[in-house]
Amino acid sequence: MELRLKELRYTNHLYQRQLAEYLHCTQQTYSRYETGELQPSLLVMERLAEFYETSVDYIMRLTDDKAPHKRGSKRGSGS
Repeated sequence: MELRLKELRYTNHLYQRQLAEYLHCTQQTYSRYETGELQPSLLVMERLAEFYETSVDYIMRLTDDKAPHKRGSKRGSGS
């Protein structure tokens, strides 16, 4: 699965090293996330979504909507 990690990093003028530091991993590990050699854990995906102020779905190319999902809203609450 090709993630939007490189695209997001380029758009935000960042280096792999900077993202690796944020995620507390090596630059090599982060590079492997970008190339698809290694799939990031859900925790890593959530941290990246928070960092980029978007959703995990957007990073995973499941949607083209960059806006993050609203947290705390419950489905079927009737409001």
